[in-house]
Amino acid sequence: MERKTHKIDAEGKSPGRLASEIAVLLRGKNKPTFEKHRDMGDQVVVENVDKLKFTGKKIEQKKYYRHSGYPGGLKEESMEELLEEKPEEILKRAVFGMLPKNKLRDKQIKRLKFN
Repeated sequence: MERKTHKIDAEGKSPGRLASEIAVLLRGKNKPTFEKHRDMGDQVVVENVDKLKFTGKKIEQKKYYRHSGYPGGLKEESMEELLEEKPEEILKRAVFGMLPKNKLRDKQIKRLKFN
């Protein structure tokens, strides 16, 4: 099996629509030999992630949560903070949520790169 490298320019695109396009490429659903239990996807390189287009008040209102597993370990971060520090994390989390929740997900998300 050969893996191709797809280069995507994220400038002016919506993160959700772009994430669904990337998830299809990472899974390999665009190939005629697609099998849901095999990792057949390609590599994806995304450029200009800091120039994504957001609509509405998402930048101020959207929150990302993570939990350490300890009592009181809930951490909260707004999209605005995440956009300043590491804008690629917004797109990576969107793609991660669109991949299947099984053993293949970690392998597939590793093939997502940012420039």
